[in-house]
Amino acid sequence: MDGLSRYCTWCNFTIRSGPKPPPKESFVFCSMDCAEAFYKKEAVDSPKAADNVNHPKHYTKHPSGIECIQITEHMSFTLGNAVKYIWRADLKNGTEDLEKAVWYLKRELDKRRKG
Repeated sequence: MDGLSRYCTWCNFTIRSGPKPPPKESFVFCSMDCAEAFYKKEAVDSPKAADNVNHPKHYTKHPSGIECIQITEHMSFTLGNAVKYIWRADLKNGTEDLEKAVWYLKRELDKRRKG
């Protein structure tokens, strides 16, 4: 690096800083999309940040690193809810969540059987 270039904190894209390089400890982003992605990830990963509305821990702590909604938003409402309750069962309400998942699966089966 020539002292005037930096890398995007999020995607590593090379950014030319201009005549004066930014301080080494500052975050630099090549776009607003990268800045938003970085700060969203920081908020989710921060042990201090408990965001029970946008990123509840029982949906974001899956070992895969995937958030439940990334999968369920591609499903019908009833199937998505069944997956949601299975996803969070070990992190929140255990058996009760599994019973809720079964309830949603039965509704989905009834709907499909009726045609």
